[in-house]
Amino acid sequence: MLKTDASEAEPLLAELVAWLIAAGHQAVVTGEDRVTPQGAEIVAEARLGGLDLLVVLGGDGTLLRASRAVGDTRTPVLGVNLGQLGFLAGFAPHEARAALQEALDGKLRIEDRSRLAVTMRRANGDVLERTALNDAVVHQGAMARIVHAMAYIDDALVAEYRADGLIVSTPTGSTAYNMAAGGPILIPGADGMTLTPICAHSLTNRPLVCPAESVIRIEPGPGSRDVVLTVDGQWAVPFAPGDRVEITAALKPLRLFTGPKTFFDVMRDKLHWGLRGAR
Repeated sequence: MLKTDASEAEPLLAELVAWLIAAGHQAVVTGEDRVTPQGAEIVAEARLGGLDLLVVLGGDGTLLRASRAVGDTRTPVLGVNLGQLGFLAGFAPHEARAALQEALDGKLRIEDRSRLAVTMRRANGDVLERTALNDAVVHQGAMARIVHAMAYIDDALVAEYRADGLIVSTPTGSTAYNMAAGGPILIPGADGMTLTPICAHSLTNRPLVCPAESVIRIEPGPGSRDVVLTVDGQWAVPFAPGDRVEITAALKPLRLFTGPKTFFDVMRDKLHWGLRGAR
C-alpha cells in the first residue's frame, strides 16, 4: 500500500515486488494505488484479507489507511516510512528488504495496537460504524465556532464542554492530535483511552484517561451547528443535535511489526526528548 503521492514509493515497490517473486512469493498490490509493477496481482483494498502481511510504503497517514483496510482481518502490517514524523512506520527505506525477510521468516516482533470502535447514531435512526487506530474527533466545521457538547463515560456525565472540540484517542493516537492539544501520552500497549478537550473555555477542564472497555458517549449541545465528527483524519460526517457518538475499544487490535527502536527511542528521536536547549 502506497502513500497518495506514490512517486518516491514506486521504485522501492518495484524492487520489493521483484525480490518477492524471485523468492517464490506472490506479490499483491492494491488497485487503488494505481501502479502495476511487473508480476504483481492487482486487487481492491476490500479484498486484502488472507494476506500473510501487508507492507505500507508511506507515512503514518498511509498506515492509518492500512489499519482501516486490514485491521479486522488480523493481517500484520509492516510500515516503511516515506513521510515526515513516522511514529507508526518503523523502518527506513534502506531497511525495507531486510525487515520484510525477517517478517516472512517469523523473526520480527509484532505488537497489538488497540483501535477504537466508533458508532454514530443519527437522530433519524441511521447507524454509521468506523474503526480508528489514532482518534475520533468532534470539532468545528468550516466556521470558527465553539463546540458545545456533553461527554459521558459509561453513562455518567463527565462535563458539558464548551471548547474547539473533543478528542478521544488510543494509546497509539495519544502522540498525535491528542498530544498537540495537551493530552496525556499513553505507552502503546496501555489499556486505556484519552478524552481531551481542545482549547476548552474553562481552565478546570482537563484531559482524562479511562479504561479501554468503557464507553465514551458524546452528544452535541442544543443549538449546535456545523459540528463534524472525524475518524483518523480520513473520514468525516456532520454531527447535529439529536445525534450521538459512542466510542470504545474495538474487538480486534491492529497487528504491527515493530522496528529496532523502542517507543522511547522514537520519542527522543522525533520529539527531541531530553535534549538541552542552546545557551
